[in-house]
Amino acid sequence: MIALTLAEIASATNGMLHLDGCDATPETIVDGSVHTDSREVVPGAIFVAKPGAVTDGHLFAPIAVANGATLLIVERVLDLPVAQLVVADAVTALGDLATEVVTRVRALGRLKIVGVTGSNGKTTTKNLIRAVLERVGPTIAARASFNNEVGAPLTMLELTEETQFLVAEMGASGVGEIARLVRMARPDVGIVLKVGLAHAGEFGGIEATVRAKTEMVTDLLPTDVAVLNADDSRVAQMAAHTAAQITWFGLDSPLLTAPDVHGSEAHAVRATDVHASAQGTTFTLHLANGDSRPVAFQVLGEHHVMNALAAAAATELLGVPIDDIVSALESVQTAERWRMEVMGGRDGVTIINDAYNASPDSMAAALKTLAQIKTPGQRTIAVLGEMSELGELAGEEHDLIGLLAVRLNISQLIVVGSAARRMHISTINQGSWDGESLFADTPESAFELLRTTVKPGDLVLVKSSNSAGLRFLGDRLGELFS
Repeated sequence: MIALTLAEIASATNGMLHLDGCDATPETIVDGSVHTDSREVVPGAIFVAKPGAVTDGHLFAPIAVANGATLLIVERVLDLPVAQLVVADAVTALGDLATEVVTRVRALGRLKIVGVTGSNGKTTTKNLIRAVLERVGPTIAARASFNNEVGAPLTMLELTEETQFLVAEMGASGVGEIARLVRMARPDVGIVLKVGLAHAGEFGGIEATVRAKTEMVTDLLPTDVAVLNADDSRVAQMAAHTAAQITWFGLDSPLLTAPDVHGSEAHAVRATDVHASAQGTTFTLHLANGDSRPVAFQVLGEHHVMNALAAAAATELLGVPIDDIVSALESVQTAERWRMEVMGGRDGVTIINDAYNASPDSMAAALKTLAQIKTPGQRTIAVLGEMSELGELAGEEHDLIGLLAVRLNISQLIVVGSAARRMHISTINQGSWDGESLFADTPESAFELLRTTVKPGDLVLVKSSNSAGLRFLGDRLGELFS
């Protein structure tokens, strides 16, 4: 974090300093990292004692102090010999501090900020943008999926005076949350990737999801740019809700070539000649300035081309030449841990571990990739678990995924966990299938089943929401066939 005095931090967060029992004064400077996990605290750090659904961060404040915390942000005074800032709400204070830091670094005149949201692909796109921008200057981007009201400000607080680019991933489980993050960061470029059914149960339906994702662009200024998916009609309609300039990305939409409201040629980034294989996807990248280059993209799955296009659009807007964009895109081998991660290799068995997140859109895309990249005569096995947070849509959407597996002629389906059982039921009700679908109660029983089911040369996909825990099953399979 940039250097601030305790008094400045208190002012930014509307908190009250308590310095009894420590050597600090209001003018003491703090420039350490900021954490909500006491185990990550290092000497000079700030620890935010965030109350949680299961436990309370205040209980771990002594560990943070023992690890060298300089300042505690708390909701009540603790009997600890360290500077404490008492605030009404620790999470709100975290966001307020992030806003202050972003504002101060922006005032130096070199920082550019990219915000990324969407029902799918946020983390992959964020990682691709980071890979490009790191070649240009000092870049900060979220670790893993740090994209909520806690993770996003923690990323912003990593800014220093030297930072040139911030890539802020912005997720939400309800209307208003993305707007709050956008107001913290004030992106120069706001990207909306896709609106789908991920978290639809939490949002209260697809229309509420649309409203939430639209928050990425509604507060952008006329000097900013909204980067929108032209192939997603729900995203495309967001152009009517922003004062920002529009850059489209996509494959097929007429918006990519149609003139804008002023009669000018569309500002668009697109891909042609897309071809997917087990080695990745090749395509020709066309930037808005007319430059084009072939790309050999190693991230598995044709659907990730859209994420690459969004990354290319954002980085072109920030002045990165096409050769640097392509070189960076081609250097990325894996989107993220547990996202289309290729493992195995022994006996010709390939394991694709994509079990960090799952929605109907991403599950369908992963199944289509499995069917698309197999070689002639190769068996395909899909190990599928629950898609969580779908609310009342859960049953129907699990049915549809089961039917898609049948339609794609997946050789063997193994459904794991009672919450996903409807996928299994919907497949065995199809007269064309006889034994191609099996059910396992737990990841452990699924592993034992797979030990005897997987044969040399098989191509295996493991896919589920994080809560189903199949990512660890994927790891075990990867180790078994390594």
